Amino acid sequence: MAPQVRRARRRRTRTTWVLRTIAVLYVTGLVALPVASVVQHTFADGLAPVIEVITSEDFLAALRLTAIVAGIAVTINTVFGVGMSLLLVRYRFRGRRFISAVIDLPVSISPIVVGVALILVYGSYGWFGGALEDAGFRVIFAVPGMVLATVLVSLPLVLREIVPTLEEAGIEQEQAAQSLGAGPWQRFWRITLPTIKWALAYGVALSLARSMGEFGAVRVVSGSVAGVSQTLTLYVNDSYQEFGAQAQQQAFAAAFVLMAIAVVLIVVIAALRPKEDRS
Repeated sequence: MAPQVRRARRRRTRTTWVLRTIAVLYVTGLVALPVASVVQHTFADGLAPVIEVITSEDFLAALRLTAIVAGIAVTINTVFGVGMSLLLVRYRFRGRRFISAVIDLPVSISPIVVGVALILVYGSYGWFGGALEDAGFRVIFAVPGMVLATVLVSLPLVLREIVPTLEEAGIEQEQAAQSLGAGPWQRFWRITLPTIKWALAYGVALSLARSMGEFGAVRVVSGSVAGVSQTLTLYVNDSYQEFGAQAQQQAFAAAFVLMAIAVVLIVVIAALRPKEDRS
């Protein structure tokens, strides 16, 4: 091997190791150390205080509400994402690019702004809030407002995973099925859905992770009443701001549960991604 080639390879090797070291240090300082700190503080006094927190009524109520809000939001975004993906990919119409841009708007602005906007529209003195309350339907400072806020901040996550897959797949198979007499639903269930299934699963996992971790928009529209309108993220925030060892333990235990859920979702996403790539 020529000396110049060996020197070039050594330089590349040194550069690679330097870049790897920088990346590891960056991720360690930004992610690993804070996560380890939360775990350490959660179990600093043993397992018993953690069990006491996660079996308390307020924690269980926050967990149930988080599951309800996230479940409804993910269901809505899944149906919306699949439908809008088909509309944007399969059809050409005036205003298509504008609609696509508007869909991305909620994740481009602060969640606090999303919450304030919802109050201006659905609050007691908003455009529709008064009429809805007169009809006996309260949106703001209630579960519907929390669902709306969560839906908005996670709106495009399913759609943006499905669109590239549909664009890559094309319409040849669907046209062939149509020529053989297959109806719209038959084409969807037998051709479209199998084509997008891994992209859909990945988008749903992302949307669920985002929905369960939402704080800003939900904080604005919920009121954060313990046992009534308090999700797990609000439970963590409210407990941490209180004084006393018990409140701090509640915050750390709830934060640990949220992190554990996030880790499970990350594992699911990592398991789905290779399958999506192979398809």
